[in-house]
Amino acid sequence: MNKIKKIVKDRVHVEGFKIITITALVIVALIVLLNILCPHQSVWHILAYIILGLYMIWTICFFRLPMREVNEVENAVIAPADGEIVANEIVFEDEYFKKEMRMVSIFMSIYNVHLNFYPISGTVSYRKYHPGRFLVAWKPKSSTENERNTVVVRDDKGREVLSRQIAGFVARRIICDVEPGDEARVGDEFGLIRFGSRVDVFMPTDSVVKVKIGDKTRGMLTQLAELKD
Repeated sequence: MNKIKKIVKDRVHVEGFKIITITALVIVALIVLLNILCPHQSVWHILAYIILGLYMIWTICFFRLPMREVNEVENAVIAPADGEIVANEIVFEDEYFKKEMRMVSIFMSIYNVHLNFYPISGTVSYRKYHPGRFLVAWKPKSSTENERNTVVVRDDKGREVLSRQIAGFVARRIICDVEPGDEARVGDEFGLIRFGSRVDVFMPTDSVVKVKIGDKTRGMLTQLAELKD
């Protein structure tokens, strides 16, 4: 049975306030410097204003909080991120499960919302951060060699789903404040990755996948798979 939960959030994530403020100050300083060095307005001034303005808009949009209705479907694994499906395969998960699991990966471009959301409801059973490299996020090696953070949620039936935040070539910071024992609600935020990244979702091998390579996902909304009872 489907259930829709209304989520209402602010338009800009709190993690973005500092970066947005610094970006705005730098842009203002560049515009002032430009006009001091070249006081006579020209087409180059207009071009600079447009580029700087677009960069400011992009920075604000990057930290936007989506106002969406969370898709709560029984036995469903809901997308933890906006992006594109780049992998759907059986792999050996060697950090937590220590066995073969179904892995569905979502690549998040610099234009996507970069918040990450719990894919199922339950309790956080594991969380661990790993420092690492910054390979481009769509490469398979990024899953095990890049900076990454692992969060596992166990539902009330004992089923577990692992979400792994992976920093990419541009992404240089993973944010996640959850700890084992925390309550997890599908669609609630559990972290953020700055500027281009990937999220791998590991689930039991008998899960029925509902997406295919190349599909676009929307966090809180897109159903990735159905878990077996």
